[in-house]
Amino acid sequence: MSISKKKKNLPDKKKILFLCTGNACRSQIAEGWARHLKSGVIEAYSAGISPAVVSSRAIAVMAEAGVDISTHTSKHVDTLKEVDFDYVVTVCDNAREQCPVFASRTKKIHKSFEDPVLMTGTDNEVMAAFRKLRDDMRAFVEMMPESLENESF
Repeated sequence: MSISKKKKNLPDKKKILFLCTGNACRSQIAEGWARHLKSGVIEAYSAGISPAVVSSRAIAVMAEAGVDISTHTSKHVDTLKEVDFDYVVTVCDNAREQCPVFASRTKKIHKSFEDPVLMTGTDNEVMAAFRKLRDDMRAFVEMMPESLENESF
């Protein structure tokens, strides 16, 4: 069988947008994991309702896990309006409430994660919250895209 025929038999990658308020931490970590763990089956994107700067702590904890998100930038969800997503995964309640309208075939999923950016305490305590998010997000992404079939909001 030729290579071109093999490619035709491969399933299409699922286009998944991870959406949060600032596109600074949670959605960036989710995108990083999806690209790192699932690049063969997921085409990952992230965006925010009110974009901010990507968190240096999110970059640091992902680097600890061997995933480089240092070149990621925060972007507004409107900059991706031309992408035909299979799924939009809101990773915070605010993004769920303000989620824009997508194509009728786009399935919306909600899985809220605590925002470690809002954590107060010592540097060690704050970094522990970022690491917990990183690890929780990895477990969530590892189950994709199959886990998304039976979920929605």
